[in-house]
Amino acid sequence: MEINGNKKSESGENELIDIHHVVAADVITGANKGIGLETARQLAMIGVTVVLTARDEKRGVEAAASLQEMGLCNVVFHQLDVLDPHSIASLAKFIEGHFGRLDILINNAGTLEVRVDEDALRDLKMDPATWLSGKAANLVKGVIRTTKEKAKECLNTNYHGCKRVTEALLPLLKLSTSGANIVNISSLRGELRHIPSEQIRKVLGGIDTLDEEKIDGMLERFLKDVEQGALEANGWPNMLPAYSISKATLNAYTRFLANKYPNMRINCVHPGYVRTDLNWNTGTMTVEEGAKGPVMLALLPEGGPTGCYFDQIEKAEF
Repeated sequence: MEINGNKKSESGENELIDIHHVVAADVITGANKGIGLETARQLAMIGVTVVLTARDEKRGVEAAASLQEMGLCNVVFHQLDVLDPHSIASLAKFIEGHFGRLDILINNAGTLEVRVDEDALRDLKMDPATWLSGKAANLVKGVIRTTKEKAKECLNTNYHGCKRVTEALLPLLKLSTSGANIVNISSLRGELRHIPSEQIRKVLGGIDTLDEEKIDGMLERFLKDVEQGALEANGWPNMLPAYSISKATLNAYTRFLANKYPNMRINCVHPGYVRTDLNWNTGTMTVEEGAKGPVMLALLPEGGPTGCYFDQIEKAEF
């Protein structure tokens, strides 16, 4: 599937997909800026009806208006706070009333929730290779701090928030006429190779044994170790531990869902080291580049991959 909305016919020629008939609606969470907003723009450009959501209503309305001013009248805004069950229920009711079903869900809303001295971080002048490899973990110990309160907020948004939204919208996704696409925005930090503990890797990597209870139990264990200052001793990631585990468990949840709903395409993607507020604008890629993976997975056709992790547009190891 090409991200411009074309596909190859049996003869090898590009064949235009009638997006208007394939897609009833596409919901993108946390889409008022960054990768979420750019993903909304790219999908709207090819005719997908986009429901752009954001926690802050003013910012969300302004973001949708910015796309509408480009002539993208197929973008609408609806407020969504992934921490608020009433807000999630309101979105589900809106989708049902206006579209009757949902074909694409992109869970993009995310947060780091750490205490950071941004000036000190900039003064470190770390190169991208050091940051991406995780070698920066020791360098940033005095600059970026994880507390139990902040860790809970991070997990609540990045994992539990994604799960709440997905579960509320599943009845509408099941009505998709072509099988729905769910795209969970993940991170390089959530890859299992970054977790020192073999036991933790085994639990989160167990395709046939994964269930929600095991994932939730892992998060409870993580928070207990945060409180007791035992992260390093018990084999948790050193670099942005709460964010890393929130994404590792999101990846595990993605595989669990893919096994449970084989008629859907349910995948997660690391969009790349994109320059956004999330990484204090230290990234090296543009949002246009970062949106390529989410857009590609949002447009997967029937029979496309599911239960997979992608590093940008390439399938990779969890």
